Amino acid sequence: MFDQFIINSKEKQLIKSGQKILLAISGGIDSMVLLHLFERSEFEYGIAHCNFRLRGDESDGDEAFVREQVEQHGTAAHFETFDTIEYASLKGISIEMAARELRYGFFERISKEYEYDCIVTAHHQDDLIETFFLNLSRKTGIKGLTGIKEKKGKLIRPLLFASREDIERYAAENSISYREDSSNNEVVFQRNFLRHKILPLFSELNPAFKKNFMASVDNLKVAYDVYKDAIGDEIKAVLTNDKEQSVISIPVLQNSQHPKTVLLEILSGYGFNASIVDAVYQSLETHSGKQFFSKTHRLVKDRDALFIQELTDDEDRVYYIEEDDMELFAPFDISIERLDAKGFSIIKEANTACVDLEKVQFPLLMRKWKQGDYFQPLGMTGFKKVSDFFIDRKMPLHEKENTWLLCSGKNIVWIMGQRLDNRFKVTPSTKQVLKIEIG
Repeated sequence: MFDQFIINSKEKQLIKSGQKILLAISGGIDSMVLLHLFERSEFEYGIAHCNFRLRGDESDGDEAFVREQVEQHGTAAHFETFDTIEYASLKGISIEMAARELRYGFFERISKEYEYDCIVTAHHQDDLIETFFLNLSRKTGIKGLTGIKEKKGKLIRPLLFASREDIERYAAENSISYREDSSNNEVVFQRNFLRHKILPLFSELNPAFKKNFMASVDNLKVAYDVYKDAIGDEIKAVLTNDKEQSVISIPVLQNSQHPKTVLLEILSGYGFNASIVDAVYQSLETHSGKQFFSKTHRLVKDRDALFIQELTDDEDRVYYIEEDDMELFAPFDISIERLDAKGFSIIKEANTACVDLEKVQFPLLMRKWKQGDYFQPLGMTGFKKVSDFFIDRKMPLHEKENTWLLCSGKNIVWIMGQRLDNRFKVTPSTKQVLKIEIG
């Protein structure tokens, strides 16, 4: 495996002589095999380790183990500890996504500060296969089916040629010590479910599954290169860029041979997922003013063009719900229904607001709360400051900072996920109900 590692790295020019390499080392079997291969090589390297504080003493044990290993070899090392759960709550993202953002942000900072040329991770063949199926289940284009790249900017993955069995065999043959992550054996996360439940069935069906799969991915990569060349000319005709924004011509887009595919290719580059792209495509025949958001950009539909702009600071963002909207995807997934009040029963769930449709004015807007905001809590006749409402609920700072308000004009309709305003509640005289649900 060592010879194949060296040949693969040099032939594909993944790692060049004289480069300074930063290794991502968790203490697990994959990363410890990676470290051993680099110890045997002539490459110059240092290591980086993240403690995400997700497994208590186990996480601290991983860090202590890695520290011990690098001290034995005198390797340059960089360690960081994160409060991953708090970060995920503050950002409104999953724990897995939070750990990913923290990890790669740390790697990037260290590589710049200490002038590392490459960041190397221990992703291997099985990781690529799992990523393929995850992308397939989440809805993706041909790009999402080409798997993990061996090289993407400064990020290098030199072990994609090796299977998990290859890595386990090498670790055993070379008596490599490593830490076992107990969560790897829990069928909790999607990736682990694939790893332990689904993919073994493919190998039972065909013992050559992994080999054939990798050959298929290579075919997809070639097909994607052809596809990129073909779609590139259509994108150039549709898209114009300047310093402040990107503009998609709607008439030119609609006259192209593959309008929806062109739109997907353009918008995915700005962080819009396939579901939002579908919604944008459906909006092309509707009135102007509709807005769509990714984590980094806002898209506004005008009569003849789609305008894409980078988002400003999250604190200043305002999102609108138009009268005919049925769903939004930012600042989180939101579904909207208009229901007949006859026979309607109030839904008493924190993530759902049911209000009298005649009492609100469109467009409704969503914004972060500010000092001085006040509302009339459901069931009360008097008004209360939002800040006092938070104090009564003993909300921690990060939850306050991540709270959004749904407003009708200058009036608060709903502290989203928290409390409805009494002025907009459904009453016996209500004719139509506006139901808004946070996904």
